[in-house]
Amino acid sequence: MKELKCRDAGFDCDAVVHGETTDEVMAQAAPHAEQVHGVDVTPELADQIKGLIRER
Repeated sequence: MKELKCRDAGFDCDAVVHGETTDEVMAQAAPHAEQVHGVDVTPELADQIKGLIRER
């Protein structure tokens, strides 16, 4: 299981996204970043965020 904590991406947010794969985590994290934080997830930003995903 993989995990991404929104706080690790620099947001004052307690959201945590889980998925079996990095792609599953990103499929949830990108819309969250756009809808909740108003961030446009560019390919460069997506690469940085992928680096924050950890094994749970």
